[in-house]
Amino acid sequence: MDIKVHSLPAEKMKEKIKDESQLGFGRIFTDRMLMVEWKAGQGWCDARIEPYAPFVLDPACTVFHYAQEIFEGLKAYKWADGRVALFRPEMNARRFNQSGDRICMPALPEETFIDGIKKLVELEKGWIPTAPGTSLYIRPTMIAVEPVLGVHPSNHYYFYAILSPVGAYYAAGFKPVSILVEDHYVRAVPGGTGEAKTGGNYASSLKAGMEAKKKGYDQVLWLDGRERRYIEEVGAMNIFFAYGKKIVTAPLNGSILSGVTRDSVIRLAPTLGYEVEECQIDVNDLMADIRAGKVTEAFGSGTAAVITPVGKLCYKDEVLSLTGGQVGEITQKFYDTLTGIQTGRLPDEFGWVQFVG
Repeated sequence: MDIKVHSLPAEKMKEKIKDESQLGFGRIFTDRMLMVEWKAGQGWCDARIEPYAPFVLDPACTVFHYAQEIFEGLKAYKWADGRVALFRPEMNARRFNQSGDRICMPALPEETFIDGIKKLVELEKGWIPTAPGTSLYIRPTMIAVEPVLGVHPSNHYYFYAILSPVGAYYAAGFKPVSILVEDHYVRAVPGGTGEAKTGGNYASSLKAGMEAKKKGYDQVLWLDGRERRYIEEVGAMNIFFAYGKKIVTAPLNGSILSGVTRDSVIRLAPTLGYEVEECQIDVNDLMADIRAGKVTEAFGSGTAAVITPVGKLCYKDEVLSLTGGQVGEITQKFYDTLTGIQTGRLPDEFGWVQFVG
């Protein structure tokens, strides 16, 4: 699909932040955005890159009333040799369409997803920060914009992508986080939308997250929605538990997100000398194994933070510490290896990196 590039008037260009330590996460946006429309009877059309600007939407748009919306998250990195790299964007494109299928939205050709993002990033590469731990976060999104009140799929959609130069996802940086196991609220059940990256899943997680923060915890760890017994995922990431040289994580059972970083950890593990097991993890057994010292480390995986060390876990008022509040050796190894591949410090032996331009 041809993508038209609209001119960007000088007066609309934003001033870039000079102190990259002040970037934060997801609060600063670049000058341009990618936009493609889908219309019933016409299909995908009018692909363009235009100046970043607010939308004008009808108050009756389907997205406002029936939550037809999906999104993705990936990053661009500027390497020391000046090249710009994306990490496994084809997986994001594939998952985007899997989410769309569950929410009854039209499939976007994967080449349009990837080529459009590459073209946008190429135009905005001057925004990519270079300080350690920084990157250009990419947020592709699709929303239903038909102005009608009725519970049925829309006949008009916007696919768009915006870019944000970001620092570390957690303000404290690469340090162990504390996690509260949620045993009252549930996030998703098999057959629901838990495996789709759609805004409703995140909206339903907010209350539990806010209550956890009031108690002094950084994140919520969700249990399954049927028995509230088996570990599923953390609010912003999948989770792994290390039993020495064996790393255990919950299986993809239809209620948790198929994380790109999760898949990368699983594929990377054997090359680092670790066995991976995907299995149901009973929270009571997990707590007993932590008490007994069988669980040596825990860490989360996700695009935003890449790898997140877990230092403390609380379930039913019992608080257990892991690795003495320090970053564990296994966690550090996965973080160093993945970020090394993403930023070009280590060779990409898996063919995960795609270059822009």
